[in-house]
Amino acid sequence: MDKKYLKLLAKEYPSIESAASEMVNLSAIRSLPKGTEYFFSDLHGEYEAFLYMVKSASGIIRRKIDLTLGKTLSGAEREELANLVYYPEKELKRLRQAGKVTDEWKRLTIYRLILVCEVISAKYTRSRVRKKIPKELVYIVDELLNVTDDVNKDYYFEKIIHTIIETDIVDSFVISLCRLIHSLAIDKLHIIGDIFDRGPRPDIILDELISMHDVDIQWGNHDISWIGAAAGNAALIANVIRISVKYNNFDLLEDGYGLNLRALAVFANETYSEDTCKNYYPQTFDDNIYDPIDAKLAAKIHKAITVIQLKLEAQLIRRHPEWNMSGRSLFETVDFAAGTVDIAGKTYHLKDTYFPTVDLECPSRLSASEQELITILINSFRHSEKLRQHIRFLLSRGAMYKVYNGNLLFHGCIPMDSDGNLQHIKINGKDLCGKELLDEINLMVNKAYFSAESSADYSRDFMWYLWCGPVSPLYGKNKLAFFEQYFIDDKELCKEHYNDYYKFSENSDVCKYILQHFSIDEKKGHIINGHVPVKIKDGESPVKADGKLFVIDGGISKAYQRATGIAGYTLIYDSHSLSLAEHQPFVPGSSESPKIRVVEKLESRANIADTDKGAELFEQINDLHELLDAYRNGDIKENSD
Repeated sequence: MDKKYLKLLAKEYPSIESAASEMVNLSAIRSLPKGTEYFFSDLHGEYEAFLYMVKSASGIIRRKIDLTLGKTLSGAEREELANLVYYPEKELKRLRQAGKVTDEWKRLTIYRLILVCEVISAKYTRSRVRKKIPKELVYIVDELLNVTDDVNKDYYFEKIIHTIIETDIVDSFVISLCRLIHSLAIDKLHIIGDIFDRGPRPDIILDELISMHDVDIQWGNHDISWIGAAAGNAALIANVIRISVKYNNFDLLEDGYGLNLRALAVFANETYSEDTCKNYYPQTFDDNIYDPIDAKLAAKIHKAITVIQLKLEAQLIRRHPEWNMSGRSLFETVDFAAGTVDIAGKTYHLKDTYFPTVDLECPSRLSASEQELITILINSFRHSEKLRQHIRFLLSRGAMYKVYNGNLLFHGCIPMDSDGNLQHIKINGKDLCGKELLDEINLMVNKAYFSAESSADYSRDFMWYLWCGPVSPLYGKNKLAFFEQYFIDDKELCKEHYNDYYKFSENSDVCKYILQHFSIDEKKGHIINGHVPVKIKDGESPVKADGKLFVIDGGISKAYQRATGIAGYTLIYDSHSLSLAEHQPFVPGSSESPKIRVVEKLESRANIADTDKGAELFEQINDLHELLDAYRNGDIKENSD
């Protein structure tokens, strides 16, 4: 090993004893059971449902409460304790108002929370648990969790709990215990794409993710749309505003990200003052709390930004003929005088024919007012501090895919052609497919956001292709029927057909081939996807390809729940098995636990030694071994200071 590296390592472990002690510590950690991984997908802004899933560990915390206290507490008492764990501040306030927070309640509640915490923390080292406890409470919690057998445990508990009550720190202590239980229940969190759009507050979801200790994200097409918007892609700025307005999510835009929509509202109200905009009224699944907007005005805003987006997309398609998307520039082919459009040799009448800002000689040209408006919106997106924080988090914790503990995680697809071969796309003169394609896109996404050079212009434009392009690994369909859905009353024409990956990936041999392509053991590994809602009510299953593929988009988004019949999945990977939690629609105030079923049992209990983290620790042990040898043969001197 490089002697310079060993000298640096010696600064942290300056003696034989310190190096040997760390080797023993790391070896002990490797022998512990692996932590529990949680996989969520397609959150789509449904922050209340997501927060409940996270705080309840998708029903696992309630299971631990039942296991620990099932013989001593009634079902109602266990439910009340579970709600306290999930929402400690809110529940403490409610219980105080109800007059339930007596000294006896405090004593019993602290005792019960400690017992639950003991069970959940059993697989972790004492030092790791200590790191998750607030500094001011480390000593007390650590003592309560680690009472030895030679101490009168009940007496010891009583003395400490009595002091906690006497010193009036019950609330902070209970809240800290509840948060510790959350943190220990979920060791690693994977988000398989699409945090944004449809639901009311993806910004609240991102705030929660930022506060968590170990999270990774595989971008979805909706996430890429927001990243591209934040990077300055005008078509994607129009896109994210349009979708937010379509689902009545004004709170997200104005309260969440502080985006100024006043100029857009004024423009829309003036331009479409004589238009009922009846086809543009928002779909309201959630009410705005901070920025309620009249439905008539919202419809005008919706139409205004839709027309602008169609124009901007047409400009992008014309600028990049190599994308082979000229057939998707339908707005430019409209006969505005007749109110019709020709598609594949057939003439269709438009559902809306009033377009006062369209230049008949060049339909994709923005009017002067539209150009001024889009400039204002670009500046508003670039100056949103909260949006900047969230996008940087998405970039630092996110990527097109992740290989973790022998599993391959990505949101959409690995594009394949009708013969089952990996589909190629040309980017910057390079013909790419599979892993190479995803790796190149990773670079382009970061360049699009971080680089101010003109060479990044193509990357910024390409973000739109990732959103809806026919060979985009994130979109995975032959077309985005945006124009057809808004303007043509023909269900067949509005259909979007999935990439052939979705057909071939149901074959276990194809999944094994993809796993090998990413250098993953095809016998043990799995592919974990989102993007395609699993319609369980129609008999579909999230487990496909003989258990090699998990598709975990079950419809957390309210917009999908009628189609799926449920409200999302959580895939849970602990030291014993892979399990699926099947969620029902979230009802505020409810504590209904999901159905959890084991879908694969491990041959033997998985330890940290069997994980990626275990491999890292093994390398560290080897490095320390070389440092020990260097100390003992005199190549490096111990530091006695």
